Amino acid sequence: MVETFLVRREAVLKNLALVLGILSTVAIVQNWYPLNMFLSFPFCIIWMSMAWLHTERQLKWVNILFALFYVYGIARYFIVGA
Repeated sequence: MVETFLVRREAVLKNLALVLGILSTVAIVQNWYPLNMFLSFPFCIIWMSMAWLHTERQLKWVNILFALFYVYGIARYFIVGA
């Protein structure tokens, strides 16, 4: 069921990931913390799902690692504050 959803919307999700990646890069360059984390996290989730869809193991694990870093950073932002 989830795989069917991903297959049907693969192009849309990849385009969304591209936009999120560009906006995240702009947020990093402009030092708009924590916006870069909030934009990068869904980027990682999208690419993680695409990696599972096409069994790209290395891409999957890299994005899992980065997603965990973003979850940690976002949680830390809300717990500790800016």
